[in-house]
Amino acid sequence: LSLPGTRPRAAAQEKGLGVAAPREGGTYVLILHLWRHAALQIGRLGTIAFPAGYYAYIGSAHGPGGLAARLKHHLGQSPRPHWHIDYLKTRATIVDVWAAVHRDRLECRWAGVLAHTDGSHTPAPGFGASDCTCTSHLFHFNANPRLADFNRRLAEIGGKGSAYRFSPAP
Repeated sequence: LSLPGTRPRAAAQEKGLGVAAPREGGTYVLILHLWRHAALQIGRLGTIAFPAGYYAYIGSAHGPGGLAARLKHHLGQSPRPHWHIDYLKTRATIVDVWAAVHRDRLECRWAGVLAHTDGSHTPAPGFGASDCTCTSHLFHFNANPRLADFNRRLAEIGGKGSAYRFSPAP
C-alpha cells in the first residue's frame, strides 16, 4: 500500500490507515480500486470480466504470523499468484484494509454482510471461496464501501466484534 515516491508507512498514514496489523490471527477485508474494466485469467476460475469500481475481498489469517504476515503478502508484489486476489492485484490498487483479531473464522459471515450490502454485486462466483460454501469472497461496488457502514450491518446481524482500519508494520 504505497503511493509513488512514499514509504509504505507514510503512505498508510497519508491514506488514513490505522494501527499496524497484529501477529494474531483474524479476518480482513481488502478494499481495492480498479480504474477501468479488465478481463483477467483467475487461476482455475478462468477469464473473468471485472468492471471498473471498488472491490471488497474477504480473507482470514490464522497461520504463522497472523494478520501481519498475510497483509504483508497482500500489500506487496506477488511474483507468482498464490490466491485468487493476487491475480486481481495485478490491475487493481489496494486503497484500504479492514481487519479484526479473532480466533473464530469470520470470513463467511463477513462475506454475507457484504453480499447483502446495497450496491454490492458478485462479479466472480467462487472467487476466494474455494474452501467454503459461500458464493464468493469478492464483491464489486460502484462507490468506495465504508467501514462504518460495514460495522453497522455487522452489528445488526449480531456479528462478533467490529472491523478496524489497519496498516502494515514498517
